Amino acid sequence: MRLIEIYILRRIVVMFFAVLLSAVGITWIVQVLARVNFLTTSGQSFFYILKFSSNLLPNAFPIVMPFALVIAVTQILSTMNQDSELVVINAAGAPRSTVIRPVMIFAIIISISSFLIANFIVPYSQTNMRQMVAEARADVVNLVVQQGTFKKLDTDLYLQIESRDANGAIRGLFVSDSRDKTTDLIIYAKEGLVVETGTQSLLVMKDGEIDRRDVQTGNVSIIKFNTYALDLASFLSSDDQEVSIYPKDRPLAYLWNPDPNDKQYQQRPLRYKAELYKRLSDWMYPIVFALIALAAAADSRSHREARISASFSAITLCLIVFWLGYSAGQGADKNASLLPLLFAIPILAALSAIYALATNRQVGVPVKWSSWFRRTFESRQEAVARAGTKWFGRKRGGRR
Repeated sequence: MRLIEIYILRRIVVMFFAVLLSAVGITWIVQVLARVNFLTTSGQSFFYILKFSSNLLPNAFPIVMPFALVIAVTQILSTMNQDSELVVINAAGAPRSTVIRPVMIFAIIISISSFLIANFIVPYSQTNMRQMVAEARADVVNLVVQQGTFKKLDTDLYLQIESRDANGAIRGLFVSDSRDKTTDLIIYAKEGLVVETGTQSLLVMKDGEIDRRDVQTGNVSIIKFNTYALDLASFLSSDDQEVSIYPKDRPLAYLWNPDPNDKQYQQRPLRYKAELYKRLSDWMYPIVFALIALAAAADSRSHREARISASFSAITLCLIVFWLGYSAGQGADKNASLLPLLFAIPILAALSAIYALATNRQVGVPVKWSSWFRRTFESRQEAVARAGTKWFGRKRGGRR
């Protein structure tokens, strides 16, 4: 590889990782905030929450990496064009492959990395995350560790404790259970203790009463007890006790040959096939986006050229291609005829970009659109400037 190619590659790599880490960090924060209610009410330790949130990271990389690549390529090539570096490269007699080769080599590396992450790391992290969620929800004691507040364990099932000692003893236990539509059940006990029997977790309550109300007749029966044991498994729904594994959580080998006894596969077999097609086609997007970026920004052009920035043009086209592929993937879960589009869309986009490169055509927004964008932006800037001038004028007049 030539020195100029190493120079271009190094700049693109630095910009790529800067954009990638920023975007993944934002995505990670959004994912954690979406699950903050679970993380705060499950009563888990900080390291448990950190481990749980780390499982959210791998899923973001295959989505963010293609866009980080197109932003890095267009930004670096546009900067080199503004600094007249591309003009100097062309004037020195260097072929176009001098710019294209380092970009495509890096795009192929990103595609391979995306394929490995999506098919080997993401399924493991997703399965691990769902297992952790199931375990945390099944831990009823941790769910009620916060004192003095009602906790919703399931639909029409609430539990509240007054206090909890360091040794695990519970004071002031209150349970409201209306899951049975024919009976309302309220349990109150002054004391309680969780006892592990090996196969069961029992909540042993002392000095309390059970109020049972028949919904149809309205009759109420009150039973006082000195000691009463309740199986904590009765507080859990079937969804909390079982770990549901979906097609996107399965490794590639499983999607090739699903288990016929899999409940998810029996209910919606087409979803497994659609997920397989996505796994085999999504890795192409970094290469496709790199070709679009090259078609938009690889050649030198005049600063006076009345066109919108190459970065905007490339990112807009990549968003359109990605949206078409994503829409086809969502529809393929229900319509098998859309499955070929998962391969056709990126391949057609790549061939179009290759044709533009081969014929020295620059991909971009049409001049009419560019002029409209520019006029609109300039008019908005003038309106903001006028409004700011009037506002500061009134403020100064008021002070006088």
